[in-house]
Amino acid sequence: MSGVWTVLLLWGVVFVPALSHGALVISREDSTPQGSDGATRLLKKRSTDNMEVEVYSVKVACKVASRFAHTVITSSALNKANSSQEVFFEVDLPKTAFITNFSMEIQGQTYTGEVKEKEKAKKQYEKAVSTGQTAGLVKASGRKMEKFSVSVNIAANSNVTFILTYEELLQRKLGQYEIMTRVKPKQLVQHFEIVADIYEPQGIAFLDAYGTFISNELLPLVEKTVTDKKAHISFCPTMDQQRKCPGCDGTLIDGDFLIKYDVNRAETLGDIQIVNGYFVHFFAPPDLPRVPKNVVFVIDRSGSMAGNKMHQTREAMLTILNDLHEDDYFGIVTFDHVISTWKGSLTKATTENVSEAKGFVQTIQQSGYTDINGALMKAVDIMMKDKQAKKSTERSVSMIILLTDGMPNSGVSSTPQIQKNVHDAMGGNMSLFCLGFGNDVDYSFLDVMSRQNQGLARRIYEGSDATVQLQGFYKEVASPLLSEVDLHYPDNLVNSLTNSHYKQLFNGSEIVVAGRLTDNSLDNFLVEVFAKGPEEDFIVKGQASAQEWDILYPEQEYIFGDFTERLWAYLTIQQLLSLKETGTAEEKGNATAQALEMSLQYSFVTPLTSMVVTKPKTEEEQEEPLIADKLTEDERQKAQRLGPFVPQMVSNSYRMPSSPTYFVDGDPHFMIELPEQEDALCFNIDDRPGTIFNLVRDQLAGILVNGQTIGDKKVAPDGKVNAYFGRFGIVHQGLGVRLEVTTHDITVSQDGKQAKLLWSDTASLKGANLDLQVTKDRSLTVTLRDSVRFVVILHKVWKQHPYHQDYLGFYTLDSHLLSPSVHGLLGQFYHGVQFEVRDMRPGEEPEKPDATMLVKGQELTVTRGWQRDFRWDVKNGENVPCWFIHSNGNGLIDGNHTDYIMSGLFKTV
Repeated sequence: MSGVWTVLLLWGVVFVPALSHGALVISREDSTPQGSDGATRLLKKRSTDNMEVEVYSVKVACKVASRFAHTVITSSALNKANSSQEVFFEVDLPKTAFITNFSMEIQGQTYTGEVKEKEKAKKQYEKAVSTGQTAGLVKASGRKMEKFSVSVNIAANSNVTFILTYEELLQRKLGQYEIMTRVKPKQLVQHFEIVADIYEPQGIAFLDAYGTFISNELLPLVEKTVTDKKAHISFCPTMDQQRKCPGCDGTLIDGDFLIKYDVNRAETLGDIQIVNGYFVHFFAPPDLPRVPKNVVFVIDRSGSMAGNKMHQTREAMLTILNDLHEDDYFGIVTFDHVISTWKGSLTKATTENVSEAKGFVQTIQQSGYTDINGALMKAVDIMMKDKQAKKSTERSVSMIILLTDGMPNSGVSSTPQIQKNVHDAMGGNMSLFCLGFGNDVDYSFLDVMSRQNQGLARRIYEGSDATVQLQGFYKEVASPLLSEVDLHYPDNLVNSLTNSHYKQLFNGSEIVVAGRLTDNSLDNFLVEVFAKGPEEDFIVKGQASAQEWDILYPEQEYIFGDFTERLWAYLTIQQLLSLKETGTAEEKGNATAQALEMSLQYSFVTPLTSMVVTKPKTEEEQEEPLIADKLTEDERQKAQRLGPFVPQMVSNSYRMPSSPTYFVDGDPHFMIELPEQEDALCFNIDDRPGTIFNLVRDQLAGILVNGQTIGDKKVAPDGKVNAYFGRFGIVHQGLGVRLEVTTHDITVSQDGKQAKLLWSDTASLKGANLDLQVTKDRSLTVTLRDSVRFVVILHKVWKQHPYHQDYLGFYTLDSHLLSPSVHGLLGQFYHGVQFEVRDMRPGEEPEKPDATMLVKGQELTVTRGWQRDFRWDVKNGENVPCWFIHSNGNGLIDGNHTDYIMSGLFKTV
């Protein structure tokens, strides 16, 4: 859970003719660190077309009661034009928050969202999605946020009011809670207001409120009233105060408004609140001495860490090593496909040892593959040997911190097997913290593995501040205060308890436990806390009593509904969603069912539910359902991977293109996308490097495409032989055109003349029969007159990589323009293939089920998997789900794959 509460308000209008289609627009952002500027630009462009929609009210109201934040965003607009206008409402909210309500008030009628089971909601709107009328309302936005985006067509001289509500439990980090409101109204607003009311029964220790955009002139407008237990903060500039300059329309309101605070912590037992049949216990005792720690840093030095990543990692490690306390013990493991250690055991963090370790860190160089399993096994071995030798103190806390930027591709590469190996090896004796660097990393794998071993994962974003991110994470876990923390409550009085055992308590953090009581009238409630301190056990006991609501919370204007119950529900659902990923098969099933039931009961939009919003119908169109989902971390990562060439209308899952696409890319993976069947087929061809295959042959059209495979520079330590396409030969006999495409250049021959284009330049070559477009170090588009288009993708590999080298991918567009007799490994599918899938069953990997496919009169065992489409994102690609046909496509392709081997790059035999 994040302690950051974030709102981004963006307004935009675009002129739409009367009764035109009110399409939902989801804007795709540039890959900037915060990810908000792209949306801002899109809306700004629209708003300059027509300013006849006046946004006359924007209000952000947050109530915080005992760390539980309830936020309501209300915004109203008036269409002053004589024709309909499309109005856009976008809000950024914390990715850990749950949307609880959304409504639109239009011409006196309210359209309210309804939370439903995700699968049922999907069925309700899948027809609209298939026709391109709608898409998800929520998408990833920057590092910590999700963007809620909706548009609606408003009639002339009409009003619209949007109201969005969401809730979350603020998390204490480094000794404070943070509320951040990002506001970018992009125009002057008649009634603009940010207001926050905070009530903390423990008392407020400090509070600060400021804005990144607030000048000295605006500073007095930040009103802050703080008493013992409550705080009121407001910022309400008039239109004149919002102006950038006297008489101009530009607004100063463009940035972040932040509130930071902490509460008093006088009681060792913590703060226990019992209200309306539910209790919550906040535990973060003050003035505790730190516990010594044993830490092994496991650093990925594989080839993909080259350049800035490795430099930033070294810089961060130098600072982290400086921050070690002298009673800590530490070790360093570095890995690619080879595992290395600084020393074979833990070392006391003396000045001399730290200095020596810093020298070692500065020598780390990148190369090779990624053996995560081997590296973690080595770290566990170092830790266990130290434990057996009793080198460090008995009460010290042991942890392993892994930093990696990729996926395991050396040694044990199965992620479920690595998770099992690590869990078995650690045996509950230490915690694992995983830092996933960049967007190539399998973050879900790291996240689950961390939680299985009583730690957590954190994504480190590529950017100039990556070093600061690494150092910031370490500060959060640098000072353990207690270990093996157990919080006990009377068994006969409490049920539905959230997690009450924590591996450790870190300085500046807080443990929160909530539960439901069986007796609402109890007078005495025994609370016990047992933990290990640095020198002796930590034991504290105390009594808590149920209190009347108006006694505990006398300031009613600060309170929203049954917040103690909703806090318990929020925390319970979060922990059930975690168990859904980390538990046994039975635990996963029970956790999923319970989390779904509670999400529906409390109207939380979680990964198991969706909010269905019905847009009003017009004379030409029916009511249109829209869906607000909760993104998983995989969906966030996928969204952030997509490049700027992805269409703006996107949903949270991969959507088939409107026309079939056929390609071969990677090692080499063949893909046949079939949008009419809303599915895809894929297969690999394994043969020796240097083999030439026929991909496309159309005798009637006179078109031939052959491809030659290349191998790695040398065989990797795991013995796997990889092959990729490194040359393509393309011929159009009727036009007299011949192209040879390699990883170095493109050679074009026509009518006895020859030209050469280099990948290192962006260039184009246009002729009567042929157009070539080269995008520097990225792609080649080949357009043949009145015929098919081909796209060749160049995959650049780090030149000093010990094994891999540059390779090519081949994509076919407009394949319907070829004759029915077209054939080849790809060409035979250009006019479709009929198949049926049945009898789905568990496969070797839980996420990849097997099934039986009926195709071309045969029954084949196929496996659900995915391949990557690199047309829009050359570096990362986009995962495309497909049915994988084994054994070189045997049974799917005509004949055997060896039937397609050619004797030359431009030969037909």
